[in-house]
Amino acid sequence: MAQIKTVGFIGIGVMGRSMAGHLMNAGYEVLVYTRTKAKADTLVQKGALWKSTVKEIAKEADAVITMVGYPSDVEEVYLGEDGLVAHAAPGTYLIDMTTSKPQLAKEIEAKAKEKGLFALDAPVSGGDVGAQNGTLAIMIGGEKAAYEACLPLFQQMGENIQYQGPAGSGQHTKMCNQIAIAAGMVGVAEAMAYAEKSGLDPEQVLKSITTGAAGSWSLSNLAPRMLKGDFEPGFYVKHFIKDMGIALEEAELMGEKMPGLSLAKSLYEKLSEQGEENSGTQSIYKLWVK
Repeated sequence: MAQIKTVGFIGIGVMGRSMAGHLMNAGYEVLVYTRTKAKADTLVQKGALWKSTVKEIAKEADAVITMVGYPSDVEEVYLGEDGLVAHAAPGTYLIDMTTSKPQLAKEIEAKAKEKGLFALDAPVSGGDVGAQNGTLAIMIGGEKAAYEACLPLFQQMGENIQYQGPAGSGQHTKMCNQIAIAAGMVGVAEAMAYAEKSGLDPEQVLKSITTGAAGSWSLSNLAPRMLKGDFEPGFYVKHFIKDMGIALEEAELMGEKMPGLSLAKSLYEKLSEQGEENSGTQSIYKLWVK
């Protein structure tokens, strides 16, 4: 397998900007494309090369990383007429780090293999903080040899890097992650609302409960944002709703009921209806405290 020197990065958003930046800092030549060019300006100023189409990146990169919004975007970028599978040179590594559908990951991998390409599904967890610090959890599905070839890339963006199995396994693992977070986020918001309504100092309460049995990433990182009224997105409400929908669809296919996940999704949908779809997931606190 060829050494990776040039990396294409498609999707320069809240997390993608930092992730691409880490690859640049590690010495990779990084080609960038995003639908809103202004989002890539900071990276271009630092030396990234702007490309105006997905096709250009497909033809020039040794590996391409995608971090886009929805499964429909993933399908277009990979399987569209001007997409990566159609135009990447044999031997190219295609790494989708979007949270998407496991079945789509399997389809991409199968079609990539027909063209002599290597496809991995590698969704992440850790939000904007993890992306900025290079400490993301990365869960990976696909051929193990392709994972091993791309491991140096993953090591620039994350710390907890786990190979999970064949194509689709990374996405299934991310669904487990989102299921665990969903009901937990409701609990974090309720706990902070309870602390405030009972007359306690919520920040003082956090000092007690973050290191006990209630401790979680959401409690440590997002509860403080709730209390400060900081609802900027580390991860968008609209994307969390998308993820929960995928998880519920997959659970239904397996004959599993997810009452906690269903409740959390209904609450986030209510939040979205109130105009918070582009806020961070911690904005669920607004359902309790105005």
